[in-house]
Amino acid sequence: MATTTQTADSLNSLLRGEISAVETYLQAEEKLSGDAAATTLRQMRDDHKETANQLRQHVHFHGEQPSHGSGAWGAFAKLIEGGAKLFGKTAALKALKEGEEHGINSYEAALKEADLPADCKALIRDKFLPLCRQHVQSLDRLMAQQ
Repeated sequence: MATTTQTADSLNSLLRGEISAVETYLQAEEKLSGDAAATTLRQMRDDHKETANQLRQHVHFHGEQPSHGSGAWGAFAKLIEGGAKLFGKTAALKALKEGEEHGINSYEAALKEADLPADCKALIRDKFLPLCRQHVQSLDRLMAQQ
């Protein structure tokens, strides 16, 4: 199925965000290894890894090549999370929450794109957005336990 360059760009942008999320959660897990929160963070990382895989498949389905790295957002996320690692657990959790909120904003913006195919919008609306919102709630609970 052929797609527009704009659709491919949108999907690849979301994919880069998910790759960045996986990288950021890996860093947070290092900071919090041995902590009770590590299991929750590992599950969230796995959720982002699965989302990235689904986005890759979607990009292929729409006839384009998926991005392979996290791009500029990944470098920024590494910088933020790296600073959070220096300042402690709460800062690391807050950085993860900010990343999830950025993801929510990106997905909501994608839903407003007129050219984004209906199957992409359904996946975002029905699966990716609820998962990001669930992650925000989980991170809020983890921060409240501090």
